[in-house]
Parts: sequence; structure tokens; C-alpha cells
Amino acid sequence: MSEEAIHPPAEALSLPRVLAALADPARLATVRTLARVGESSCGQIQHDAGLVVSKSTMSHHLRILREAGITQSRVQGARRLLTLRRDDLDARFPGLLDAVIQPELARLH
Repeated sequence: MSEEAIHPPAEALSLPRVLAALADPARLATVRTLARVGESSCGQIQHDAGLVVSKSTMSHHLRILREAGITQSRVQGARRLLTLRRDDLDARFPGLLDAVIQPELARLH
């Protein structure tokens, strides 16, 4: 599988696909958690987001986020680390990511 199939290029990001990915509460919690903590491993994201789901369900959610272009993953040893594609999302859909994570950031202050 090519890297492009795993992570779509920024110009291929689709607003309907991004919004559909963010419509699920578990995926929204994952994105808000990544915005708050930065790069993190899959298991740590699940823990920090307070998600009580099976490993396969979490993998499904992470795949949807990655394929929509919201997250990017990289392998470090036996771990897969995830980050938000903030620059790509901000360039393609200005203000969207801030609007999505804002409730989380406001709650922290």
C-alpha cells in the first residue's frame, strides 16, 4: 500500500468526508484529545480521550480519521504515533479545526 493511499494529499481532502469523520462522538473526542496533547500513541489517545471501546473499534475510528485526512500516523518501533494534520486542514478549510476543537479548549480554561 502506498503512503498516499494511507494519507491522502492535502488537495484531495473533501469537506463532506472530513465532516462525516468528525460526526462520530468517539472520533471527535479523539481529534480534541490530539489537539490538546499533540502527537500520541493509539492506546494513549484512547486512554486520554476516555474512550471505552474495543481495540478493533478504536482501530476503525483511527482509520476513518486517517483516510479522511484529519490525522497522520507514523511508526516508531512497535508503536504507531498519531498527529493532527492541522496545517493541511487549516489551508484547505480555514477555521474548521479551530471550530471543532474550540469547545474542548474553552472547557480547559
